Amino acid sequence: MELSLIVIVVVVTALAFDFTNGFHDTANAMATSVATGALRPRVAVLVAGALNLVGAFLSVEVAKTISSGLVNEARITPVVIFAGLVGAILWNLVTWLAGLPSSSSHALLGGLLGATLVAAGPGAVHFSAVLTKILLPAVISPILAGVVALIGTYLGYRITARADRDTTHRGFKAGQIVSASMVALAHGTNDAQKTMGIITLTLITAGVLAPNSGPPFWVILSSGLAIALGTYAGGWRIIRTLGKRISEIHTMQGFAAETSAATVILVSSHLGFPLSTTQVATGAIFGAGAGRRLAAVHWGVAGQMVLAWLLTMPAAAAVGAAAAWLAATGPVGTAIVALVLIAAAAGIYAASRRHPVTPDNVNDVPVPAPAAA
Repeated sequence: MELSLIVIVVVVTALAFDFTNGFHDTANAMATSVATGALRPRVAVLVAGALNLVGAFLSVEVAKTISSGLVNEARITPVVIFAGLVGAILWNLVTWLAGLPSSSSHALLGGLLGATLVAAGPGAVHFSAVLTKILLPAVISPILAGVVALIGTYLGYRITARADRDTTHRGFKAGQIVSASMVALAHGTNDAQKTMGIITLTLITAGVLAPNSGPPFWVILSSGLAIALGTYAGGWRIIRTLGKRISEIHTMQGFAAETSAATVILVSSHLGFPLSTTQVATGAIFGAGAGRRLAAVHWGVAGQMVLAWLLTMPAAAAVGAAAAWLAATGPVGTAIVALVLIAAAAGIYAASRRHPVTPDNVNDVPVPAPAAA
C-alpha cells in the first residue's frame, strides 16, 4: 500500500484529533468517580485509557457510518478531510481550555461537513443521513440518559432509605468502579470509531481502499492507541466541570449516571449512531443531580454547556470551510492551514499553563471572590 504525502498528513492529523478527543472526553467516564473518591485521579485515567483501547476493537458500525454514510466520498479529496480535521481540533482545544464538555464528535462532523460544502457543494452531503444519524440522536440521547439517571437515582435513594449509610456508600463506591469502566469501554467503542471512519474515508478518497470498505486493522489499532493515550493524559479541566461544578455528586448518583451513560452509548454504537458521549454523560450527570432530593444543581453551568453544544457544529464547520477554501488554492495554502493549526494549538497550550488543573487540584473548585461593597 503506497500512501501519498497528503494522505500521510491527513492520517497523522486524524490521530492528533483522536488524541484531543481522548483528553477532552476523559471526564465522560471518570469525572464522577474522581469527584466521589471511588477512584484516585491517576488510577482513573489509566483505567479509562486501557478500556478505551479495548473498546476500539468491539465494533466498526460507527466507522462505516462516517466513512460511507455522511458525504459522497467520490466528490471530495484528502485535502478536504484535512481541512475538516483542523476545525475539529481547534474547537476541541478551545473548549478544553474553557473547561467546557462540548462534543468532540460534533466538532469532527461539523468540520467535515463545512469543508465538504465549500469544496464540493451541498450535493456532496447526505443531509438525510446527517438528520437521522447525527442531529436527532444528539437531541434525544442526553435527554434519555438524564431521565434514566434521574429515575435510577430516585429509586436508589428510596430503596436504601433505611439501610446503613456507610454500607450503602461503600457499596456504590465499589459499583462506581464497574460503571465508570463501562463508560470508558463505551467511549472507546463509539469515539475511536470516528477517527477510524475519517482515516478510512481518506483512504477511499485517495483510491487506496474501495468504496464502502471497513477500516483496516492498522487503522483500528492506531485509532485505539491514540484515543487511549489522550485519555491517559487526562482532561482535568473538564473532569473538574463535570465532577464538581454541576452538582455535589454522591456515590449513588455517580453509579446511576455512569450506568445510564454506558447503556445509551453502547446501544448507539451497535446501531451505528456516532453519538456525542460528552452530551450523553453530561445529561446523565444532570439527571442524577436532579434525582437527589434537595440536591443543588447549578443550572447556570448547564446553560453554558448547552450554548457550547449549539455552537459546536457551526463553529467547527466555519473553521473547516475556511480551511478548505484556503487549502484549495494549492500546496502553499494547505501548508498555511497546517501552520495556523500548529501555532493556535501551541498558543492554547501556553494559555492553559497559566492556571493549570492537575490530578492534585482537580477536585478543588475555586470559590468566587466576594462582591465589592
